[in-house]
Amino acid sequence: MIERLTPPGSPVPKGPYSPVVKAGGFVFLAGQVPSEQGDITHETRQVLSNVKAMLEGVGSSIADAVKVVVYLADGADFAAMNAVYAEFFGDNKPVRTTIVCKFFADIKIEVDCTAYSPSSR
Repeated sequence: MIERLTPPGSPVPKGPYSPVVKAGGFVFLAGQVPSEQGDITHETRQVLSNVKAMLEGVGSSIADAVKVVVYLADGADFAAMNAVYAEFFGDNKPVRTTIVCKFFADIKIEVDCTAYSPSSR
């Protein structure tokens, strides 16, 4: 079964996509971008807080994350992003891909996530 969800408090999509899809025992989050501009530490914390809240809003958690993709506008921001990332994931380290690319003006980071859905256990 496939469920397309909008968890309470999640950012409203600005395009034709679902914020969260549950399918086959997994939760897929759309890419999250910061709603406020700031340095990479601020934006990373904001984006990962959104990821955490969205996962919790559909009965999963950051500890259930299995894959994360991080898109950075500037590779020089990697170390600062990585420090905040480590605060959120701790010992629950999902696989991760980090891609340096340019996207929307003034956005330093975007993160998408796939997590296991505990309700499928």
